[in-house]
Amino acid sequence: QVQLVESGGGLVQAGGSLTLSCAASGRTFSRDAMGWFRQAPGKARIMVATIHWSGGGTYYLDSVNGRFTISRDNVKNMVHLQMNSLKPEDTAVYYCAAASSLAKMQAKVVDYWGQGTQVTVSS
Repeated sequence: QVQLVESGGGLVQAGGSLTLSCAASGRTFSRDAMGWFRQAPGKARIMVATIHWSGGGTYYLDSVNGRFTISRDNVKNMVHLQMNSLKPEDTAVYYCAAASSLAKMQAKVVDYWGQGTQVTVSS
């Protein structure tokens, strides 16, 4: 059974940091694009960061660029999202995702989703 399981969410004050992790199991994801999306209450799910299977190409939502860093460990089948200088507007459920290419990820043609982890940033 293929699964993506997120961890690391929680409550943090504005200006603080959190690191989200996504553990993939069931098969290797070393050739997949991986990404993080988020969904705030009443809003659509949007892409926050993506990373090429090689780790050599990354993309960030403008509002998080310079504050968030996506990384992956293909040996451990994991992807991480380091979030610094968090703002209240970063509050959302964060989802890990896997897709066969960066282009498909950006088109939200996602093969696998995690169950989500809540991030709450207080002001």
